[in-house]
Amino acid sequence: MIVATTTRGFFGRRKERDPRLPPGQYDVGSGWPVLTAEATPRLDADRWSITVDGLVDTPTTWTLRELRALPPSVYAGDIHCVTTWSKLDTNFTGVSVDTLLDAAGVRPEARFVVEHSTTGYTTNLPIDDVRGGKAWIVWEHEGKPLSREHGGPVRMIVPHLYFWKSAKWIERITLLDHDEPGFWEVNGYHERGDPWREQRFDGD
Repeated sequence: MIVATTTRGFFGRRKERDPRLPPGQYDVGSGWPVLTAEATPRLDADRWSITVDGLVDTPTTWTLRELRALPPSVYAGDIHCVTTWSKLDTNFTGVSVDTLLDAAGVRPEARFVVEHSTTGYTTNLPIDDVRGGKAWIVWEHEGKPLSREHGGPVRMIVPHLYFWKSAKWIERITLLDHDEPGFWEVNGYHERGDPWREQRFDGD
């Protein structure tokens, strides 16, 4: 009787998992899937503006031209979607959310922010997740204008959290003293969405 055997090297060396990938995520490579909770709007960049309001000393609105005149900031790193894809080594150009909050003057009682899209979409975050160089308002991706499908002319990115926390077509950031769940949060998604803790759904 012949007994078939295999050696460890027969199937080749197992590919090492990229340490930049959170649990349950895969590298999408050069792609960038288009996912959205609502219809993609067609916005006029010359008429677009963003407002910071709520618990601030001076509610302030910027046009895109005024926004681009602020000190620029670049995010270079990875982004992660709750649907399990990650895009590594990507970059965005825009302005730090810190710059906008500092200009408006955040009141001491502010604890949370709500991002508002022109479509009516909202998502909520503790203020600590957008302060300290953790969030950006961006208009370029990989040196090119941000496409409409990916939130152009301007979107917010909060790359250390799942990307539903990065509102496309953003028009307002409101500061509150209480938590106010957004679109996906009231539909069963996690309140915070940390990829490294796999905080996908309520209770994770």
